[in-house]
Parts: sequence; C-alpha cells; structure tokens
Amino acid sequence: MDVRAADAQLHALLANFRKIIVLVADEQSMTPAELAHVNRVGQGLFHENQARTGALNAALAALAGSGNPARHDAIGALLGYIESDPGMYDADRLAFRELLQALLGEVARDSSLPAIKLHRRISEDLEALAEIERNYEKEIAQVFGRFAPRAIALGREKWEAYVGHLKKLYAREAILRDHGVVLPYPAPPAPEEGEMFGRALPPKTLVLTFDDGPHKRYSDEIAAILKQYQVPGVFFSVGHNMGKLGAAGEVALNPGAQVSRRLKAAGFVLANHSMTHAQLAKQSGDALRAEILDSDRVLREVDAARAPLFRFPYGARNSEGMATLAGAKLTSVMWNIDSLDWADPVPSSIAERVLRTVQKEGRGIILFHDIHERTVKALPAILDRLVADGYQFAGWDGAGFKAARAAAAPAEKPVSAGYANSWAVVIGIDDYPKWPKLEYAVRDAEGVRETLIDKFGFAPARVITLKNAEATRNGILAAFHDRLGHGGVQKNDRVFVFFAGHGATRKLSSGRDLGYIVPYDSDPDQFATDAIPMTEIQNIAEGLAARHTLFVMDACYSGLGLTRGAGSRNFLRDNARRIGRQMLTAGGTDQLVADGGPNGHSVFTWTLLQALSGKGDLNGDGLITATELAAFVAPAVAGVSDQTPAFGSLPGSEGGDFVFELPGETEFLGPETAQLSSEAIALNVKLDAARPDGGAKAGAAAAPVVVRDLQGGEQKIVPAGAVPSSARQQAQRANDRGLQLYKEKRYAGAEAQFAEALKLRPGFALAANNLGFVFYKQGKFREAARWFENTVKLDPSRAIAYLNLGDAHARAGEGAKARAAYTTYLELVPNGVSAAYVRQQLERR
Repeated sequence: MDVRAADAQLHALLANFRKIIVLVADEQSMTPAELAHVNRVGQGLFHENQARTGALNAALAALAGSGNPARHDAIGALLGYIESDPGMYDADRLAFRELLQALLGEVARDSSLPAIKLHRRISEDLEALAEIERNYEKEIAQVFGRFAPRAIALGREKWEAYVGHLKKLYAREAILRDHGVVLPYPAPPAPEEGEMFGRALPPKTLVLTFDDGPHKRYSDEIAAILKQYQVPGVFFSVGHNMGKLGAAGEVALNPGAQVSRRLKAAGFVLANHSMTHAQLAKQSGDALRAEILDSDRVLREVDAARAPLFRFPYGARNSEGMATLAGAKLTSVMWNIDSLDWADPVPSSIAERVLRTVQKEGRGIILFHDIHERTVKALPAILDRLVADGYQFAGWDGAGFKAARAAAAPAEKPVSAGYANSWAVVIGIDDYPKWPKLEYAVRDAEGVRETLIDKFGFAPARVITLKNAEATRNGILAAFHDRLGHGGVQKNDRVFVFFAGHGATRKLSSGRDLGYIVPYDSDPDQFATDAIPMTEIQNIAEGLAARHTLFVMDACYSGLGLTRGAGSRNFLRDNARRIGRQMLTAGGTDQLVADGGPNGHSVFTWTLLQALSGKGDLNGDGLITATELAAFVAPAVAGVSDQTPAFGSLPGSEGGDFVFELPGETEFLGPETAQLSSEAIALNVKLDAARPDGGAKAGAAAAPVVVRDLQGGEQKIVPAGAVPSSARQQAQRANDRGLQLYKEKRYAGAEAQFAEALKLRPGFALAANNLGFVFYKQGKFREAARWFENTVKLDPSRAIAYLNLGDAHARAGEGAKARAAYTTYLELVPNGVSAAYVRQQLERR
C-alpha cells in the first residue's frame, strides 16, 4: 500500500464528510428546490466517499494479508491519524467508522502478536466512536462529560460548535458552485408530468422507500424492523449490487441477489435504481439506456414480478431519461420527505428531521437508504412516533400524480433612457504650436470616441472628432454652431462634449474667475481673445435644442456658477421632461492634469473610461447618469492625484441628468479575452480605494458624495435611486460586473458576480461559461469543466464553450473528453480563430 496515497485519501474522505455536513446544516430553512440541489451534490460527495472507502478497504485488506513486516507499523500510522490528529473534532472521526469496521475484520485474520494488539486498539477506537455517537444523540446541545481515556480521546465540544467550525472551513454555496450548481432565486420549474412525489397520497399517508442496496447486513435489519411494525416498504436497488450482464446479455447474479429475494419473500417491493448509480442527468444514448434497462434485466431475474418503478440516482434526470422510462413502461418515483441519512451521522438527528418534515408535509414519500447503520438505528424511533400520531403506511398500488406547471412570468419591459439621437464633439490637442505640448490628449479623445461608438451606439457620423490642427478656435465653434446648431440636433437628442487639452483661468476686474478652453491656434499672450471662454460654452449649451448636454473637460480651470436640481423617484419619466446642461472638469485653478495613466491616458480620462465601462453605475440599474459619473470620477481622481474634479449644472439647466444606458456584455470568456495590464490594475485598485464606500449594491441608492463645484466650493451630490429592473436585467448587470472584475484579475469577486447572475437567471449560458473560465484561470480544472458542461447544455451552438471545455478536460487529465470537446469545436467553426490551436491539441491525443 502506498502510505502517502492512503494518507491523501483519508484527508479527502474527511473533507467530503465535512462538506456534506455543511451542505445539509440548517436544511429546515431551505426550500424543496434548494434541498434537491444540495442533496444531489451531497450524494455525489457521499458516493465519492463510498468508492474511496472501498478502495482503502481493498488496499488495507491486501496490506494486512501481505506478510510484509512493515504492515503493522503502516496500519498503526493510519490509526494514529484517526485517533489523535489535532485538527479533528470528535464528530470528524465518525467519517472513518466503516473503514475501521472493515479493518477490524482484516486484522482478525492475522494471529501474530502485533496484529492482536492492533485488533484491540481498533476495537477500542470503535467503542470510542460509538460513545461519540451516543453522546451526540443524548447531549447535542450540551457539553460532553468526561470519558475514560483511550486511543481516541473524546473531546467535549458541542455539535453546534463542530458545525460552526466546519462552516469556517467550507461554505455551502462554494461547495455547490464547485460542483456546477448555483441555487437560483426564482422558483424552480414544476416537476415533469408522470412522476410521483407523494403529495397526491391521502392525508397522513406515507410510503417508505430505501435506496442504494441491497446491503449484506443492513437491508435485512431494516426489513425486520418494518415487519415488526407491520409497515410496507419499497427497496430501490442498484443493479450491480445484485448481478451483472455477460457479453451475450446473460444475467449473472451475485450474493446481493439473495438479499433482494429475501426482501421479496418477506412481502416488500423491489424497484430499479439504475445499474451503477451513475449521474443519469449527464448520460445520454446507449449509456443512459443501459443504466436503466440493464438494471431492469437483473431485477427481473431476481423478481419476475418486479414493480415498474424507477428512481433516478440523486433525483437527477433529463428528458431523454424520462423518455427511456416511458418506453420501458417504468414510472419515476421521487420523494417529498428526505431523511438525509446519507449525510447525517447522528441517528437521533435523522429521526428529528424526518418527523419534522412529515409534520410539515402531512403526507408523502420518505427517502431512506438501506446501506447505513445509522438508518437502522433511526428507523424505530421514527416509526414509534408516526404510528402513535396516527399515520398509515401505503405499499405500491400503481397510483400516481401529476404536478401542474407554473405559468411563465410575463416579460418585463426594459428600462430606456429614451433619446432619439446621440451626438458628440470629441476634441484632443497634443501638438500645441505656442503652448506646452501634451502627450495624452489625442489618445484620450480617441479612447472616448471608441467608447461612445462601440459601447453606447453613437453613430460615427454624429461623433465629430477634432484632433490637433483641426481643433482651432473656428473649427471648434463651427462644430457646435454649424454641425450641431444647424445640423439637425432635435429636442429629444443628447449631446456629449469631451475636450482634452489646455485650460486657463483669468481673473476679471470684478474679482470673479473666468475659465477658458485653449484651442490649437491660441497664443498664451492673447488667450483672452483667441481662447474660448466658459461663458461662450454656456451660451452654446443653452442654444442647443438637445434635451440633455454633458461637457467633460480634461483640463483645469474654474469660473462657472452652478445650479442644482432636486432628485426624483420616477427618475426616467421625470428626467425626460427636464432640460439638462451639465459639466464635469478634471480639476480646479492652477492644478496640472495628471497625465501618466495606463494605456496612454491621463488619470482623469482613464477614470472616466472606467466609469463608462460600467463602474459608474453606482446603483446597479444599468444606467449611468452624469451625476453618478461625477460621484465616481471626482473622489477617485482626487484620491490618486493632486486634482480635484468639479461638477455642476450650467445656467439654463432644469435639473435634467444626462444618461448613458449600459449595453449588456456578450463576451464569452476564453483564451483570447484580454485582461488589464498590471499598471492599469494597480491604478484601478487605488481608484476603488479612494471612493467613499465602493458604491451601493445593486438596486440601492448610491451614497451621497461631496465634490467641488466649478467655483471651488463644496457641494453634496446624491445620485438618483435605481430604476426598477427585471431579474433578467439584474443578471446581465451582475455578469457585466463579473467581467470587469475578471479583467482586473479579481477572481473571487468575479466568481461571486457570475454566480449572482445565475441565481437571478438559471439558464444564463454566458454567465455559466464565464464562471467556468474564472475557475479555469485559478487552476480548478474539474470545477471549470462542470460549468462548461452546463454551458453547452444551455447553448449547444456556442463554439467557445467547447474550446474551454476541451482545455479544462485536458488540464484535468481527461484526454478522451478533451478530444470530444475539441472535435465539436471544429465541427462548429472549422475556420475559427482557435482552429489551428485546437488541431494541434488533437494531434497530441
């Protein structure tokens, strides 16, 4: 036996045991749909442990009988871990009970003195485990008493303390997410027609069902208890526990078949639980049919009159599986009362759960398993109480029930800013002939232009761009007067103006400051006459017919008086009625614009572009108002530079707020997805840290922010409350936030946002793929593969998901699965951007 491998398997066994307990903790607070997902994942973990325990049993049996002189020391080291590892609680050691029981039998075959000592040590360990179980049953809310010392020294922790400890190690949502499950917020779809859940039974009527057997000991013990109480039961048996099919299709029974025949002879019903207990929702074709029909063949060999009932392992089924049942004239039997005996190691807790759920449901089908000693122990207490409370127990009578399907929710009308046309004037000047040259202004203007066109749908013909020598005084004024003033801007349009270049301030004789933007051809000695004063900008703004106009000036000056409008609860409706003339500037008088931002942008414009990428949506409603833009940009820029951006409304404004409507991101993350540079990520971290509260969560009003007005004073601005949006829109916004975080390599946050999108919209293939890719980037390849598999089920035509799935399987060592995924990718897009890469991967396999 490989001692290191065995040690790793023991740790994995304990980890799964703990995860199962975390999954089912507080199950009384879960909805039936949540319990179904929890049970499926938990049962998967449980069956992993069953297989792991079986492999360890086989390895220990081989070691114990090997005659190797070191065998006793190796077994002793394993016992030492179970007995005294300092990281274990008492309840942790219950994970190894079945392993120790099997090991006791193997060691008993060895008559040597070291083996006899080991036998005694294991016996004492099993006694300690029995006492641990008894004390958890009797004192689940009390401190354990002292017990005589033995190899496993009993602790004195409470069960609540143990579960609390496990919750610090694992979170239910994270465990589920790792296994391809995000519990949705909406109610789940109704069950498929033709299935039995037990809710159609008469009041106070129950059906007892037992899965996963037959077991060589526990099935007979459960049958004896049922006989004692004169209660019928249905045993859903796994085919390979009773026999197998030969190459010619003949049935070869094993000793487990005799257990099933004794159950049948005692009057109990035998039913089908698949051939190997596979996850049938993930199976299709011949493999799926074999799981159902081969097991039926074996079952008929045991009981020619077997009941035509089938239970899907984990309750997980798909439409093909249901169709296969229909063709075989089998009925799917589910349950509405789950004992969770596969997860809960404490019999009294199992009994309490069943009785509580029965009281709530009033009738139904109870799910047990006949492969656990704890079920045997819990069953009498359950039956005592149910019989005393007047419940009756039904056997198989062929009746069924159909669940009504919930009506689909009506589609919600999306919110809209409601503009007719969008116009922009974008100006960038680096190469001043008579003023100091700048390095970033033209690139800033180009970046803003691209964002307006590519992200917000501004028509290129309506985005007037002036760079360097084009941006003379006459050129700038002509853009406003000729292209906008007489060029078709209407009252329901919006106009966005961006200027990157020099700004200047002149003090008037009255003592008031007057700000200017400096065009390309201005002379520093004559700027009072050849620059463009803010008063003229005001006149231009008031003269435009547009509903809303926003000036964003990446230059520093002051000299404008401001007016403010009040907020509104019905924001979009009221905002459409109000004229808006607003301005956001990079800084105040005598402040230099901080150039050295990432990607060749100034700090101010980089922050502006980050806001427009979605970060400026402070209340999470998919809209970025000018007020939100200022509330994001001003404190962020002030926090990382010597600039103090200013914001306010220009004369003529009636309180309207310029609105950007964020489009939904449609990018499926993949190998070609670009992430931000280290320089950009570092600045974004500083920008986020500079914000007062990091922004309000989706659906809530953003916090008030204090920013400068253009006269240098302070003002408090309060962004409007969120516009109501549908779950679908909220899911899109969560996905978009996840994409932003992914590009900043903030994987934990991205994972949480993509999961939030799936909670809101369970069928969201884009978010499923993106969540998978976040796992992939963190080296969690099996977890990633589960989410890519979910993606291709939701959207089978999405080629990038097959590429991602192939990469995840390849990195996880699943060569055959990787090849299948890569092949599908090439079938969908034989000339895709990654086709050459995929062909190389296929050649290696």
